[in-house]
Amino acid sequence: MEAHAKVESVCYPGLNSNPGHNLARRQMKAFGGMLSFQVRGGYDEAIHVASRVKLFTNATSLGGTESLIEHRASSEGQGTKVPQNLLRVSVGLEHADDLIEDLMQALG
Repeated sequence: MEAHAKVESVCYPGLNSNPGHNLARRQMKAFGGMLSFQVRGGYDEAIHVASRVKLFTNATSLGGTESLIEHRASSEGQGTKVPQNLLRVSVGLEHADDLIEDLMQALG
């Protein structure tokens, strides 16, 4: 996702580019199934991407078995400090290739 033209940034401790990567490597056996990314184009484009996914459910939750995506600023409401173009993803039990394909088609 980091190389995708419509992705501004990816926040995931498993990426070498993440500022906390070395600390995460020392503290974790694996890096987990939570990540966030910022979509180029701001609020409207982030909402558009979240509305185009087919396998992910648009919802707020942690620890379930299904893959979720949420526009965090909308969940927090007015006055949030979360970037308006940020989408948070919780990866479930679906096959990774299917989830990647779904995100790529949603990004267009």
